[in-house]
Amino acid sequence: MIRNCFFAVDLGATSGRTILGSFSEGGLELEEVNRFPNHLIEVGGHFYWDIYALYQYVIDGLKLVAGKQDVKIVSIGIDTWGVDFVCVGKDGHLLRQPYAYRDPQTNGAPEALFSRIPRSKVYKLTGIQIMNFNSLFQLDTLRRNNDSALAAVDKILFIPDALSYMLTGEMVTEYTIASTAQLVNAQTRKLEPELLKAVGLTEEHFGRFVYPGEKVGTLTKEIQKITGLGAVPVIAVAGHDTGSAVAAVPALNPNFAYLSSGTWSLMGIETDAPAITEETEKLNFTNEGGVAGTIRLLKNICGMWLLERCRAGWGETSYPELIAEAETAEPFRSLINPDNALFANPDDMENAIRKYCMDTNQPVPETRGQIVRCIFESLALRYRQVLENLRSLSPRPIDTLHVIGGGSLDDLRGLASQPIETLHVIGGGSRNELLNQFTANAVGIPVVAGPSEATALGNVMMQAMAIGEAADVPGMRKLIHNSIPLKTYQPQNMENWGQAYIHFKNIVS
Repeated sequence: MIRNCFFAVDLGATSGRTILGSFSEGGLELEEVNRFPNHLIEVGGHFYWDIYALYQYVIDGLKLVAGKQDVKIVSIGIDTWGVDFVCVGKDGHLLRQPYAYRDPQTNGAPEALFSRIPRSKVYKLTGIQIMNFNSLFQLDTLRRNNDSALAAVDKILFIPDALSYMLTGEMVTEYTIASTAQLVNAQTRKLEPELLKAVGLTEEHFGRFVYPGEKVGTLTKEIQKITGLGAVPVIAVAGHDTGSAVAAVPALNPNFAYLSSGTWSLMGIETDAPAITEETEKLNFTNEGGVAGTIRLLKNICGMWLLERCRAGWGETSYPELIAEAETAEPFRSLINPDNALFANPDDMENAIRKYCMDTNQPVPETRGQIVRCIFESLALRYRQVLENLRSLSPRPIDTLHVIGGGSLDDLRGLASQPIETLHVIGGGSRNELLNQFTANAVGIPVVAGPSEATALGNVMMQAMAIGEAADVPGMRKLIHNSIPLKTYQPQNMENWGQAYIHFKNIVS
């Protein structure tokens, strides 16, 4: 029996995978096709991504599914991390490997732009959190440095759009990924001409503007020959991986916040319209594009990057081993601000954590267990701080936190028209039971973990909606809720965590 399957390409900042999604009586099922690393390349003091290696991994995945006799690929969708882009020349060739957002050349870049355009104006136009690596600041840095690729550019393609171009020959600019760039007007939901002009560009330097669910094109004859597939359509899903992940939050009511937990942690809520106020600007919240006309009001928080960089120096160590060591370590011995600039891309993350603790007159972590516990407790307390702010901005209450992916609550409620009752954790980090329990303890509301493959699920569901196999987002969320195992963590030891939160705020202030 032939299965109709959707092919999802899901690329994160440390690894990627391709996944088959299909509908069955049990709901929506996923099958991993191939998984691969995504490494930063350091050359001449700069950091790049290897777009050609990623392309080849995608091709390898397509070849594998082409060889499955029981599978028919209905469509293909691609999601990746945000902000980074590829420069394409007039001859259609890529001009250079794309810079990575962790490249140091954008240090101080926002201030350089704000000398020409006021910071408040940039935020009011875009509603996007000011971060030095946003595409706007990357482009302005390249312009100021007389970058040869930018000087010769015909089209600028964000990473998912670049890969879809390599597969179809069609150049598009997908809305959700473009919104991370700080180049999209939050109200019109189109590229903002004034900001493009500020960095020496026009709308003509970008591909056709599309929204999630629109068709990009079909596989080229070349790709069909290489893979063995036919003229399979490529669909513009939510090209930003968090946009895809949030689409798949298995929430049955709107009073939820989500935490996409991976290399980065992204905490936010869904809104119908952008929230751009003095308060959101002060708190540096972002309004990124979502699916079905929604806005993702969220905050970027450093995530498992901290632990991954520590693990790189520890050799072969498993997560269960490290978590067991953390569980036996002394609670709240040392705390850090995960978003401190010290942790952006240090040569030695372990030493950076020790330095922070030394500089803040705290006990210096000595063992791996102490380091891991410090990271997990600090992340949980940072989540509480951000959730408090989010509540003050949300148009509805927040009563649940959904954790998705591998300030005070009262403040956050002030932004919401309804209370936040649940936090949904999605992504790879949703499998981290210790961190999930710490998060519930810190935020004081139930934390629902899963699905871990939320991004791939969101990617598949937008493909399914594009061809009419799925009706709408609420219906798909219900389907995911009923077909994917979820785990709920109830708050514990709230008094101790409340005291720790006071200590945390004193440290990070």
